[in-house]
Amino acid sequence: MSELTIVRVFDAPRELVFRAWTDPAHLASWFGPHGFVASETSTDPRPGGTWHSRITSTEQGVDRQASGVYREVSAPSRLVFTFRWQHPEDEVGETLVTIDFAELAGKTSMTFHQAPFPNEAERDGHSDGWQSGFEDLDRILEDMK
Repeated sequence: MSELTIVRVFDAPRELVFRAWTDPAHLASWFGPHGFVASETSTDPRPGGTWHSRITSTEQGVDRQASGVYREVSAPSRLVFTFRWQHPEDEVGETLVTIDFAELAGKTSMTFHQAPFPNEAERDGHSDGWQSGFEDLDRILEDMK
C-alpha cells in the first residue's frame, strides 16, 4: 500500500484556502487536473455530509465523477473526507484524504495526505492530478482575495 503526502504553501490566509476547499463554487473553479472542468460540484462540509464532483475533458474525451463523505471538518484548520472515483474500472477504491491548514505569517501551509493506494502507479497518478489542481487553486486564491 502506498500513501501520498503533498505539502504546499499558498499566499493566502488559511480561512480563504479552507473556503476554497469547502465552497462548491470555489471548489469547482480549481478541482481536477489542467484541461478538466468541474461541471458539477456539491459540498455539505459537516461530519457525515457528502461531496461530489464531475470533471470532464472534451479534449481527452474523459468524463469522471468522484464523491465522498466528510469525516472531520474543523474550520479553518483541518478537513478529513473519503474519496472514491465513481467508475466501475477504478482500482483504487475508497481512500481517506486528510488536509491540515496551518497559519504561516499571512500565508497557509497545507499538508495534504491521501491513502491507501494499491500501488505506486496509482499514487503517482493522483499526485500529478492533485499537484495540477493545486496550481489552479493558487491562481484562484489570488482572485478570491
